[in-house]
Amino acid sequence: MTHVEDELNSQPECWTRAATEAPGLGGVLPAPGERVAVVGCGTSYFMAQAFAALREGSGRGETDAFAASEFPHGRSYDRVLALTRSGTTTEVLDLIARLKGRTPTVAITADPDTPVMAVADEIVVLDYADERSVVQTRFATTAFTLLRAHLGLHTDAVVADARAALAGELPEGLVECGQFTFLGRGWTVGLANEAGLKMREASLSWTEAYPAMEYRHGPISITTGGTATWMFGEAPEGLAEQVRSVGGLWIEGGLDPLAELVRAQRLAVAVAAARGLDPDRPRHLTRSVILAP
Repeated sequence: MTHVEDELNSQPECWTRAATEAPGLGGVLPAPGERVAVVGCGTSYFMAQAFAALREGSGRGETDAFAASEFPHGRSYDRVLALTRSGTTTEVLDLIARLKGRTPTVAITADPDTPVMAVADEIVVLDYADERSVVQTRFATTAFTLLRAHLGLHTDAVVADARAALAGELPEGLVECGQFTFLGRGWTVGLANEAGLKMREASLSWTEAYPAMEYRHGPISITTGGTATWMFGEAPEGLAEQVRSVGGLWIEGGLDPLAELVRAQRLAVAVAAARGLDPDRPRHLTRSVILAP
């Protein structure tokens, strides 16, 4: 078993632990009504997108998500929340340091022995969700679960769905597809983006991700036999039938969207295995992007 397989299989236990920790972090994580920016790079940026949409959509306050390198310094926020598994990513560290003394910062990380500990105002360490694999799985979803539970929007049913996602068979014919499109709505757009990234990293697949209603505005032109379209959450009316009518394989997201992401992680590993690739050693990637001064 690869590191990434072992790590993605441990997600239900990690989520359960994170959900129990969330109530004790009320003074650290964003408070209701605060204007918040959530930042990250790569996977962490896409999970930031998901949390920002979930928080604002649930009425907790205006929430934006940015790649750390694209943070708009002309805007004012009550708090900036950074997601950083390694605690060493250059863009994240530079941003937090620049905000020091101007905007309160909170970092959620997996490693307590990294530079982020010295630059962020507040730290949440999820060391039990750290990973050996370059490809992120459990840290990202555990951090999201912590934040979701902080909003009061996590339930035991989410963990049950994750177990189902790990136990069930992948849909027939999915691994053999040559192109994958992931769709979301609201907070699940970020999850769709992350599913696409997992497929690219682990299996070198041709993948795309869009808000579901945007799929008809051009992207559906690539849909044909041998392509798959996977919906995270409830699909717009008629879209499944339209995808099937042009020959595409439609994958209905029947589980909680975060559990659907676990299924997509499994798909990435399965496609990598089918192509003779090692998902623990993705091409051109390292565990953290650290730029020279």
